[in-house]
This record gives sequence, C-alpha cells and structure tokens, in this order.
Amino acid sequence: MLRILHQIFRTGIVTEKLPPAEEAKVTLKGAALEEEVMRRFRRSITIRFVDAGSCNACELELQAVTNPVYDCERFGMHFTASPRFADMLLVTGPVSRNMEIALKRTHNAMPTPKLVVAMGDCAHDGGMFGRSYASLGGVGNIIPVDAYIHGCPPTPSDIINGILMAIGRIEVKK
Repeated sequence: MLRILHQIFRTGIVTEKLPPAEEAKVTLKGAALEEEVMRRFRRSITIRFVDAGSCNACELELQAVTNPVYDCERFGMHFTASPRFADMLLVTGPVSRNMEIALKRTHNAMPTPKLVVAMGDCAHDGGMFGRSYASLGGVGNIIPVDAYIHGCPPTPSDIINGILMAIGRIEVKK
C-alpha cells in the first residue's frame, strides 16, 4: 500500500490542461449554458443518457465532458439514472431494433417539457450503420428530436454547445 502511495506522489498530476483556445471556447459556451440553465430551470439541468447502439466513441467524448478538465458540473449539468427525474434525454448511436422499445419507454417516462438531443452522426441519420436488418437509422425515426450534435464523435465543446442549443428551444416549443 505504501509503495502505491509513494508512486502516486512521485508521479504527480498527469492530466493535461486544455490548450488556451479550447479552454476559452469551453468557458464561453459553458457560461452561456449556465446562464440558460439558471434562467429556464432555476437550478441544474438533469440529463438521462441512452446508448441506442453506438460504437462508444460518443460515450468516450461524453465522459470527457464530465471529467475534471471540462467539468460540466460547474455549468449546472448533472446526469441521472432515472428518466423520471430527467429534463433532457441524450441519445447516441443508431437505434438498434433491440433498443427501440427501451428508447420509447424512456422517452415516455420523462416529464414534460421533454428535450431530446441526438449526439453524433449515427444518431442523426444512422451514420455508417445506416438502416439495415439490425438498425432503424437515426433517433428522429423513433422519437422527436429537438437538437442534433454533429460529429463522429463530437468534441466536448460541441456537446456543451448542442445542449445549449436544445435548452434554447424550450420557449419555441411552448
């Protein structure tokens, strides 16, 4: 145990800082996101994430959004395991036939107003998987989508910007 602790202290912090241009971009978009969340929700926004059959590249970038470098918690974004407490549904990947019913049930369990964000090119139109015997294509074929985050995979700053776009559409839907 002491040997492991000694190694940790010897190694130090190995997380790299963001480049200044990316840090400024994230901070600017994050401040706008925090302002919109406080204005529209009066608290933090709670997101339910569903992987509808992706290759997991988008999930890795979503994990980067929650790590200490980008730290989405400082902007008022929180993730939940229950759709009943969620303000937003974030879906990645093309919808596989096995996930169709689960995605519909998750969407139906959410309280109104329901915000749905499709993240990645696969969630937009099926991407490289397209429509096939196993894939139903994009998320918009199954449930209504409010915003799309394009990219394969999208960058963490694009994810923050896409969530900001979706929040901005609440008044349009009302």
